[in-house]
Parts: sequence; C-alpha cells; structure tokens
Amino acid sequence: MPELIAPTAELYASWLAAREEWGPGTHQDGSGLRPADDVDTAAGFAAWVDRLRRQGDESLPADEGRVHATHWWIVEQGSYLGAISLRHRLNDFLLRAGGHIGYGVRPSARGRRVATWALGAVLPLAAARGLDRVLITCADGNAASARVIERHGGVLEDVRDTELGRTRRYWITLSDQPAASGPVR
Repeated sequence: MPELIAPTAELYASWLAAREEWGPGTHQDGSGLRPADDVDTAAGFAAWVDRLRRQGDESLPADEGRVHATHWWIVEQGSYLGAISLRHRLNDFLLRAGGHIGYGVRPSARGRRVATWALGAVLPLAAARGLDRVLITCADGNAASARVIERHGGVLEDVRDTELGRTRRYWITLSDQPAASGPVR
C-alpha cells in the first residue's frame, strides 16, 4: 500500500529512476521541482529536498511569487512513485491555472489508482488546514487526471487558456470528503 512521506534525500536513487522515466527536464506536476534546481548531484538534491520541506513552514517567508506549500512523496516499499503538494492559499497565478493541489505519478506507476489514492489522502489534510474547498486543475487533454479529480467530487468550473495551456479548473468541497485513508507521515 502506498504512503505519503515528507521529501527525503534517502530516496535519491529511486527519485532519479523516476525522473528518467519522465525524461530529464520534463515538468513533474506537484513535485516543486524548478528548472534551476540541481538534482543531478547528491548535494544539490539534498538542498532541493530541504527547500521543499521549508516551503511548508509558515514561520519563514514564502519565496517571491510563491505561496507556502506542503509537499509529500508517494512511496511504496521504499520506491518513489510520485509527488503531491498542497498550496496553503491561492495567488493570482494559482487561481487562474495552478490550483491548491498538484500531483504527478511516474509513468511506470500509472494506471494503479495511485493519484486517486494520494488525492484522497491529501483532501482531509487540506480541510484540517481550514480550507473549505480546493481548486484543482489539469491540462484539458489529461483525461486520466480529470477522472481522478472527478472521483473525489470535483465540479468543473471552466476550461480556459492559461499560462499552462488549455486548463480544466475543478473545485472540490471538502465537507463532502471521507476521512483520510492510508498512512501519511
């Protein structure tokens, strides 16, 4: 069974294997990875992991143009399957295009309902942060992600052209969600 854990440098080799499946330089939704991040060295990877962990600390200022966010990695038996992040609030960009929650699953783990499970585990955590509803977006052509969101009660507000391309924007009301399922550390 998968679990959500805080990002850790201990999964460097597994994370690198997942990145190879996506392809170096490919955007990984929900990962918090930026083009300038050095993840090709163990030291650079550890620095990136540290930044991800600090992003959730609201006692620290958020980076310019960013909001505080909590990041989790989806793992199973010590293997990195993907990532999911919860942005604590929306700025203008996130309201238009990015949403509160982003997630991505490595290609070899797709089709196993990993994203559905991870989103179901994070929605109660969003409610615990005091959010009444969350915005989740996906590319208009990403039918698998649209199904994940809809399985959790996502109501399509609109489809619009954004900085991320043609984007489907869904709202999920958190009071309609069941309790968390599965381990979250």
